[in-house]
Amino acid sequence: MIARLLYREKVQGVLKYVLGKTKSTILGFGNTYSEFDTDPELFTNILYHLGQRSESKKRYVHISLNLPHGERLNNKDFLQLSKEYMEQMGYGEQPFIVVRHHDTKHQHVHIVSTTIQEDGKQINLSHDYRRNRATQKHLEQLFGLSASPSTKNQKELPVYETPQFKKDDTNGVKFYMQDILNNTLQKYNPRSFEELAELVRPYHILVRSAHNHNGRIGVSYGISIDNGYRSRFINGSTVHPFLSGPKLQKVFEKNASSKLLPMVRKRLEKQLHTTYKLFGTINLEQLPDILRFHQKLDCKLVYDKEGKAVDFAIHDKSGYVLKATEIGKDLGIASNPVLFQDGHTQIDRESAQLTLELQKCIKEVFQASYRNSKRRVLFSEHIDALLGNWVVDETMKSERFMFLARYLNTDNKTLAELLNEQFPRTRDKLLSIETVREERRLREKAELIKAVTKSPLFELNSKKGLLVELTESVGVRYDGRGIRHVDSNKYRLNLDLGKLELSDRPDFYTSPGFVKENEKVLEGLLNRNTKNDLEFGPNAFFLPLLFPNLYESMQPEYRRRFERSSLEAYHKHAQRSIEHFEKSPEDYIRFFNAKGFYFKRCGERLCIGSIYSNYPVEMPLAPKKQAYLESTDDWNKLMQDQSMILGNVKGLGRDNLKCLWASHLIENGRYTAAAYMMVLEDAKPNLPSEILKHYMENGLKEALLSVSQKQIDAKRARRLRRGIYAINRPFRNKRTKAEEVFNGFKDELTDYSKYKSRGLSM
Repeated sequence: MIARLLYREKVQGVLKYVLGKTKSTILGFGNTYSEFDTDPELFTNILYHLGQRSESKKRYVHISLNLPHGERLNNKDFLQLSKEYMEQMGYGEQPFIVVRHHDTKHQHVHIVSTTIQEDGKQINLSHDYRRNRATQKHLEQLFGLSASPSTKNQKELPVYETPQFKKDDTNGVKFYMQDILNNTLQKYNPRSFEELAELVRPYHILVRSAHNHNGRIGVSYGISIDNGYRSRFINGSTVHPFLSGPKLQKVFEKNASSKLLPMVRKRLEKQLHTTYKLFGTINLEQLPDILRFHQKLDCKLVYDKEGKAVDFAIHDKSGYVLKATEIGKDLGIASNPVLFQDGHTQIDRESAQLTLELQKCIKEVFQASYRNSKRRVLFSEHIDALLGNWVVDETMKSERFMFLARYLNTDNKTLAELLNEQFPRTRDKLLSIETVREERRLREKAELIKAVTKSPLFELNSKKGLLVELTESVGVRYDGRGIRHVDSNKYRLNLDLGKLELSDRPDFYTSPGFVKENEKVLEGLLNRNTKNDLEFGPNAFFLPLLFPNLYESMQPEYRRRFERSSLEAYHKHAQRSIEHFEKSPEDYIRFFNAKGFYFKRCGERLCIGSIYSNYPVEMPLAPKKQAYLESTDDWNKLMQDQSMILGNVKGLGRDNLKCLWASHLIENGRYTAAAYMMVLEDAKPNLPSEILKHYMENGLKEALLSVSQKQIDAKRARRLRRGIYAINRPFRNKRTKAEEVFNGFKDELTDYSKYKSRGLSM
């Protein structure tokens, strides 16, 4: 189902359109004197007088609820669906009319209401399109309808498909135009009517613009199909109010004046120059394929009337469509006659760019093999360990090198020789860069440790092992005289921290991501005067879970600053994770309550706090967010429900960061890692039931079953092994060491042994 919202300043025209269709049925009314017998003319007057109490340009709302093709609802169910939609969107007490139209293949209804309440105040429209998406999902489940697309551009339009229209099928033509033009404007950033016309031409839509005697620009659209069908031109505002000439002109001006455009043009100019340097000659018909593989650019050739390619346009990922002559004066086809001469495509074997491309191919193999490696070593050690023959063989299989080989026009032996020639230089250069970087990182870590120990950030003498935990938290280990990277013995830096007592977690391991986040936190807390010193990531909120002793010893002043900033970072991230389920301010508050967060008034501001904080730290919400939440009708009831929800969270033993971390993993799609925590650590995710149900249906359930079965198999194997050892023990002199049961799920993210009683893997 797709629900569309459109706000209006006037209501008469909308009702005339909705009620004026010959093939239409009034399904019912809401909040009028009769659900079925209200006079339409009287209803029009009611809406008009309510709306005129405000000067808002969004005083009326026009909603259409559209079912997918092939799905049907009877009138009674469609009316109930409409009422439920209005209730969830905050219009439950507003007068509205529901009219069903029968002029299209897909079933749909129109709802007209006003945003102005009886007291003259306007319904809070904050986050209305977000709540609209969440309400769609709610109604799809409630009425058993197909899910709507999760993103605006998920629908791919069928290029060059010939649409079928019947004679005088005005509505079918109009809705086809709406669909194509709307998706085109979402995907691209056109800067003129001419550019828009070129973009929609493959879909058989014609665009005609003109200025009237007042200087006002107008636009109309028509359909022209090869089978001879031609529609009459329809005025843009008739197709859709947002597709009128003045509205589109504002869109074009905004796109043309965007600060992004010069940066896009500069980037494309650099990419095209790089490609030109690589090739000696390019066949124009192969240019789109070359740019797609080499630069990930979508290129379309531009032909003249005689069918000759005279230019090309780049359809950039930013949404801009730029011709080569717009990107750079020397990039057009006419400006490069030697490069674009007729004939085959050939890479210039003597070009410096080819050398760079070959080195890039080798470098990518080193990086990819390091990412896939299970060994915990430094990148420089990994480079040292790889054999040249293996790297060359893997490079020849890579997509980038296969692209080069296609246009080098030579045999495999020569290609291997080219790579062998570049391998020593590339390896040495990469090794040198990584060595310098790793040594610099070790020095930076040492400086950070010294700065922390000299500052009042932690009470490092309050508990044994805190200095060891500090070194672990920044990814190094201390041997009594100096520090080394935790994953390597290659480098050592002298650093005197004295004689340290061992930590109670001798085999602790922290993933590099958490180490990096912790370093950012420590540097931010130490550098008070830096403008962006406390811009943490959402994972900073969970650092006390990994380093509990260290963060427990943090001085109250610093701990408050840390908790306030980490709360802000997590809250910003968590808002995005619930937006597809949030239908109202009540949902927003309830969802955060279920996660262990509470809302309270701090003077005139509305603040959010956390039950996980050591100190009562609250963060004020943005004014728009506060206005949105305060638009709820019964704030006192929400606060009562908040106390009950938080009481349940605490009563069930979920008031700990471990449960919130399991929720965080689930929301980020890392179901297997979350399943290990839920099965082995008994970590119950702090998520509302409807959101948890959604994730269970989309992969979490399968991950839980898989992990549970794996643990059952492991227990059976251990039980069987114990039985065998019990039988054999009297006949053996030495006790046999039990084998580790094979765990096919072990990897960097899901290796449970990395975080069971030793910390978490990021």
